[in-house]
Amino acid sequence: MRIALLAVAALLAVATGAAAQTPSKTIGTPQQPQIVPSMIVLNAKAAKLAGRTLTLDGVSPNAIVFADRPVRAAGHALTAHLLEEWSASAPDSFAKDPPNATISVFDRVRGAVVDAVVVLKAPKLDGDRLMFEATPIEGDLENADGPATLFIDIVNLPMVRRTAHRAAWYAGAKQP
Repeated sequence: MRIALLAVAALLAVATGAAAQTPSKTIGTPQQPQIVPSMIVLNAKAAKLAGRTLTLDGVSPNAIVFADRPVRAAGHALTAHLLEEWSASAPDSFAKDPPNATISVFDRVRGAVVDAVVVLKAPKLDGDRLMFEATPIEGDLENADGPATLFIDIVNLPMVRRTAHRAAWYAGAKQP
């Protein structure tokens, strides 16, 4: 009996030692994170465009970001972090070259979506209310009373800001 216990103990010791020496395995080819121009999508419970103010009520705490071709990648970022894109301290910030955006809001009475195209400036986040100074280009949100989605275009930026937040969005993004 004693010999059997010693044999089991010896086998366990050998198995444990072998497991501890197993090298870690990398699956796939490691890639450097890429910083790529990306579109930003913000969702909210409602939106109003009054004069030169766009207000998103019930804005989601995180936004969707996605790259245009040739990179095909998507991810999420905190809304509060995205608003740093309007910081005047960056050489290529939205404060210096404000983005165009389309705000689409559901009109429950008509059962349709209404859109307005605007230029976005000076965001202010207060809880789940996000306000922008907005220069209307076309369309309006009159009578729109439902959920809203804001599509922010950053295609024309000369160089994408390289924030730590954006660096994590596309780790391993590949071109086709």
